[in-house]
Amino acid sequence: MKHYSTHTIDQFTRHVMKDTSGFNYLMNNGYKELLAVLDAIRDDKKAFQFLWNNKFFVLAAFVNAIWDDEKAFKFLMDAKAYEWAATANIINGDDKAEEFLKTSGNEHYVLLAHAIQMRIHEDGDKNTSPWGVMKNLLNFKKDVE
Repeated sequence: MKHYSTHTIDQFTRHVMKDTSGFNYLMNNGYKELLAVLDAIRDDKKAFQFLWNNKFFVLAAFVNAIWDDEKAFKFLMDAKAYEWAATANIINGDDKAEEFLKTSGNEHYVLLAHAIQMRIHEDGDKNTSPWGVMKNLLNFKKDVE
């Protein structure tokens, strides 16, 4: 399992919040897998496949755990990826997970969880607007063809 420094997680959080400096840092320093995580969370199948094919199994499980996949969460726990498991649980509304990360000195993961949660809500809002629904219908049509 690859370890990410606090600075790298902070840059990932900046990227999630649409700060181009975070994207640039991740891209320029070889963290394409973290860029793929956000895309996979946002339902980009190719990004998820990138994680899987390049053996970033913890990050792939994190993506699935965000969407309440119990097997993915168990995988994270078995892999001792407690920070990623707790981050997914915060996104799913678990206050105890947030407290765990804060007391263990991993508040940067708390900030990441809230940033991801914000993007998920933002994406959901876009998908329920009239324009968002129309775009989804057009994309669905492309996927079917």
